[in-house]
Amino acid sequence: MSKDNIETRCFGHVKVTDLDTGEVILDDYNALHPENLSEALALSVANSGYGHIHEMVFGNGASTISGTGAVTYFPPNSIGVNAQLYNQTYSKVVDSKSPANTDPAKNFLSVVHVQNKTYTDILATCVLERGEPSGQDSFDDAQDMETPFIFDELGLKTYDANSSQKRLLGHIVFNPVQKSLNRALKFEYAFRIYLT
Repeated sequence: MSKDNIETRCFGHVKVTDLDTGEVILDDYNALHPENLSEALALSVANSGYGHIHEMVFGNGASTISGTGAVTYFPPNSIGVNAQLYNQTYSKVVDSKSPANTDPAKNFLSVVHVQNKTYTDILATCVLERGEPSGQDSFDDAQDMETPFIFDELGLKTYDANSSQKRLLGHIVFNPVQKSLNRALKFEYAFRIYLT
């Protein structure tokens, strides 16, 4: 009798692009939440109806800036089933099958697999248009770094409609980026799952 032992490895990557200029604002790896991700993978494979990626969440509580301009970053939250962003200020549904998704052509999930390879990529794409979020500044020149839409953290969450439970799957902390009326931003959040 043979026994297969398969090791699973995952990593995440985030890219943020200004849609008008093409400037890449962020291109970095993120921290994954191993407990929540392992549960989400099992729930999805078991066709439980939940466990899948539902929304991208944005926040502004993962860094502080001193009077001299020095930035201090907090560590990503990747422990505990109830982990959250430090201060979530906005969210957008990226599950294109959800009725809560306002534009599935721009906010969606995709899966990329190359035949005969033991890895698969899951990509969550989210576009924040000029008019969103409501209440943002007109220009990206804010002096007060505490405004709700100067984002310094980003994550992906699952959603269970039966319990309304949302679980954080990944969290990235980065140099603050202001979302304002004069710019549209595209967020691409990828997970690569390896089996070896």
